[in-house]
Amino acid sequence: MRKKVDERIRTLIENGVKARHRSMFVVIGDKSRDQIVNLHYMLSKSVVKSRPSVLWCYKDKLELSRDSERILGNTFGMCILQDFEALTPNLLARTIETVEGGGLIVLLLRSLSSLTSLYTMVMDVHERFRTESHSQAAGRFNERFLLSLASCKACIVMDDELNILPISSHMKSITQLPVREDSEGLSEAERELKNLKEQLNDDFPAGPLIRKCCTMDQGKAVITFLDAILDKTLRSTVALLAARGRGKSAALGLAIAGAVAAGYSNIFVTAPSPENLKTLFDFVCKGFDMLEYKEHLDYDVVKSTNPDLKKATVRINIYKQHRQTIQYIQPHEHEKLSQVELLVVDEAAAIPLPVVRSLLGPYLVFLSSTVNGYEGTGRSLSLKLLQQLEEQNQISSRSAETAVSGRLFKKIELSESIRYTSGDPIESWLNALLCLDVATSIPNISRLPPPSECDLYYVNRDTLFSYHKDSELFLQRMMALYVASHYKNSPNDLQLMADAPAHHLFVLLGPVDESKNHLPDILCVIQISFEGQISRKSSIKSLSSGHQPSGDQIPWKFCQQFGDTVFPSLSGARIVRIATHPNAMRLGYGSAAVELLTRYFEGQLTQISELDVEDVPENPEVRVIEAAEKASLLEENIKPRSDLPPLLVPLCERKPEKLHYLGVSFGLTIDLFRFWRRHNFAPFFISPSPSSVTGEHTCMILKPLNNDDIESSGSEQLGFFNHFYQVFRKKFTEYLSGRFRQMEYKLAMSILDPKLNFSDVDDPSPSSIEYIKFVIENQVSDDAMYHFEAYTNNLDDYQMTEGFGNKLAEAYFGEKIPVTLSYAQASVLLCIGLQGKAISCIEFILKTFLATEFPTKTSVYLSFYENIVTENFAIVLDEVGEAADIVFIYESHEEVLQIPMEPHPISVEEDLNDAVKQVKDDMKSKLDGTLNPDLLQQYAILDKEAEFENALQNSGAKVLSGGLFSVKSNRNKNDKHGKEIEKQKSEKKRNKHDNSSKSNKRRKS
Repeated sequence: MRKKVDERIRTLIENGVKARHRSMFVVIGDKSRDQIVNLHYMLSKSVVKSRPSVLWCYKDKLELSRDSERILGNTFGMCILQDFEALTPNLLARTIETVEGGGLIVLLLRSLSSLTSLYTMVMDVHERFRTESHSQAAGRFNERFLLSLASCKACIVMDDELNILPISSHMKSITQLPVREDSEGLSEAERELKNLKEQLNDDFPAGPLIRKCCTMDQGKAVITFLDAILDKTLRSTVALLAARGRGKSAALGLAIAGAVAAGYSNIFVTAPSPENLKTLFDFVCKGFDMLEYKEHLDYDVVKSTNPDLKKATVRINIYKQHRQTIQYIQPHEHEKLSQVELLVVDEAAAIPLPVVRSLLGPYLVFLSSTVNGYEGTGRSLSLKLLQQLEEQNQISSRSAETAVSGRLFKKIELSESIRYTSGDPIESWLNALLCLDVATSIPNISRLPPPSECDLYYVNRDTLFSYHKDSELFLQRMMALYVASHYKNSPNDLQLMADAPAHHLFVLLGPVDESKNHLPDILCVIQISFEGQISRKSSIKSLSSGHQPSGDQIPWKFCQQFGDTVFPSLSGARIVRIATHPNAMRLGYGSAAVELLTRYFEGQLTQISELDVEDVPENPEVRVIEAAEKASLLEENIKPRSDLPPLLVPLCERKPEKLHYLGVSFGLTIDLFRFWRRHNFAPFFISPSPSSVTGEHTCMILKPLNNDDIESSGSEQLGFFNHFYQVFRKKFTEYLSGRFRQMEYKLAMSILDPKLNFSDVDDPSPSSIEYIKFVIENQVSDDAMYHFEAYTNNLDDYQMTEGFGNKLAEAYFGEKIPVTLSYAQASVLLCIGLQGKAISCIEFILKTFLATEFPTKTSVYLSFYENIVTENFAIVLDEVGEAADIVFIYESHEEVLQIPMEPHPISVEEDLNDAVKQVKDDMKSKLDGTLNPDLLQQYAILDKEAEFENALQNSGAKVLSGGLFSVKSNRNKNDKHGKEIEKQKSEKKRNKHDNSSKSNKRRKS
């Protein structure tokens, strides 16, 4: 039987084709698949070009998510999502993103007696959310998804006979759109792009590459990249920011092709995984095609042989001009960038900020980052790194000196989508549903109260995901803090927050003014997951099989590390995330939230009278049967629930769960570790190998809570966990010479947290003495002891102490040798004794700590190390009795610096005056000796005055105006000749002395 189709369906399809916007249809019923042909026919009649291609997604033996990765980068005219229970937020976003403007998204649902039955539908992903003690998953995400369909302007919900349901009542007033094209069938944006291509047609390499651009934004981005490439100063950093589907990777690929044409030889590309670079390398090859490069003649593409990477491209070798290479490297391999000319970092937001910083250097750098989208990640890149680069660029532009040598920074933002035009209603709906665009609207904080005035509140998830207006605003603000933090985010995290039975949310708020009708500012968000309460039988089974079930990360890892089957039965909470507002970083709000959470689970915030009050369950059962009896699908009107509890609950009004510990699992960095260590968390596991993406080791830490169920020593801060912590410290000390040999000494010192001050200990304990005796007698050879003792007496080189130095360091960090050392001394002992590093490591440490006191000479560093081992060795020998007669006198660097400085009895001025007086006296005594008449007599004229006058008269000489005249001497020739002979002899002696001194100098040289 033929039936006329509702005109609103045809109008929605035609309007989408005219505006290049996508449309969505939700078809409910067992015969919903039969309507796919009709919808495809209506779309084909509206589209002028060829028949639209179809992507049909359904659940088969393989998981849908595994096959969905194949469609990335492809474009379809129609997408059909068949099995609703197999959908996840990631899959929803990934598949919808492949539909072009004017295309259709069709969601097929089986027969439902009521739309509200979606609230209790069991989703496939719920299996991963269940644990042994928390097995009831909620359907909050489905409830919010269904309610959001009513607000989507381009969505129609209908049954399998194409009858529009009341939830799509907003479609009553839909009208046809006018055509917005010129005589050539081009929109305004398409006309601008065509003019740009014609303008650059004769430019090389810009002209051929611009012809592959699809939007004006993408064309401008490629031109900016090429300008930096052709500048060839290698001092530019260009950052490209955009949402998903804007053509970032394509623009980077075209720019790399332009760099090859410009003669760049060494180009490196990095991303979290080479699979992320599929589109980039595809467009590098398309750029080569436009530049008339031929594969196998001018270039070769090298695929990965790793089966996990699915034959992803890892290198392109080019031979046309000269040897050129485009090489993929992992993000943490920054040491390979010594010869790089151009570095391209794709999806930089998915790489930890310290790793991105280590990649930057004196070469051309292109950064690409997703602002939001289904693979959007932490915004720490754009919030911190790009802000710093902009500030440095402004400073260098103001200074004339650095304007020439400083780095240039440019930022490009893409707003136009490749597949559809701006203003697409499906994009707006999807962004709001999955909180994809919250990064651009992080709320400002009106006031930063002191942390002591802030309170922690429990967030009711039923109200948070109810799709009320205020609840939606609060949810968007919470997700904005997640995205602004260092965490990697994905839409699936939203479903985990909503449906996982073990997960709970807390927010730190300032003082709330109830008279003002607005939501308070969120200073900090904490997401926790309850773990533990695992039966002993399950623990033994897991240990014997080596298989760890999903969830309960800390109990299973603890059980695996220590073989303890009792710990998994304890109840605990793992802090999954803690995110502070970006404008309130390092102000103590995160610490305040952790302290309040600890006090809450220890029962310090809840009044005694309220401990026995029964809590209202967070997710009361939805009575679907009653709702179905009241109305059919064609009459049912879906609205947000009204009988909801308050969104925020003060902790003093909620009964806390009974927990034995708090735990955290995170990527190990020194800042994060020190933060948790300040709150008395202690580690029990560090992964032996770092992550291939982040380069960080996974670290798990614990903090025991005060609980009456477990007896522990009151003097031990870590309670029952102290024994396991000491076992971990011993293992970690041994691993420092192997798997953790390259770990930074500051981080290793923070993990070991050794006791450095033993001033309260007079003598080693008997157990310490027995331990040292055992080590010397059983683990250290006589030869090693001999060399160590010889080194302390300056009779051997420090390299000869390795045999005993390692055992000595292990004993010290195990608190077996009660010697007080400074932090610098302990760091030196760790680097040389435990990690086996060279003396250059000591140089670095001492330059850091003692640069103002010590000159930078290797001999000083060696003497510093010698002082350390001398003091330790003296203690060892004295206590063990191996050499009781040896006494070492040692003053540490601190003791030298603490010598009392007394004023000199004579002032500087008096001292200088005395010295001046002494010099004058010496000069006077010398002068008096030179003016002695007896000494001057040798220069007297021998003739008498009468004879002198007579000589003047006889010679007839006249006195000239100058008063000078000459007379002949009366000396005989023999006297003159004798004096000449004496003069010649003295000259010969002087020449002989000079020649002998010169020969001596030659011998010395």
